[in-house]
Amino acid sequence: MSDSLVVCEVDPELRERLRKFRFRKETDNAAIIMKVDKDRQMVVLEEEFQNISPDELKMELPERQPRFVVYSYKYVHEDGRVSYPLCFIFSSPVGCKPEQQMMYAGSKNRLVQTAELTKVQPGAGLHRVREGWSGSWV
Repeated sequence: MSDSLVVCEVDPELRERLRKFRFRKETDNAAIIMKVDKDRQMVVLEEEFQNISPDELKMELPERQPRFVVYSYKYVHEDGRVSYPLCFIFSSPVGCKPEQQMMYAGSKNRLVQTAELTKVQPGAGLHRVREGWSGSWV
């Protein structure tokens, strides 16, 4: 990833917010929605949600603009264990301006690296997320 083109850096305040989010103790579903600030050439926090379902999260995303999402949810394994994975979602709906798509695509790898995330959902993203990352897709 280090030799990838980086279009936008990650805002220092967002870096800290992502670090805290990663180590949160709460057990409800939560999300951080991020956007690219074109003028500052930075990925910044747009909004943070607590106790939000995948369907509710879908409703919060713009219909024609890309967004990055980090989603934490409760997942119950078949053997009864409970985990709270973090997922990175790149939402790039049909109809986005090519300039926006390029800025987001060129910033994705740096953001994933900064947030130290391992589960990345490529493509349009959220329309395929269900409460169980390792389970079925919607």
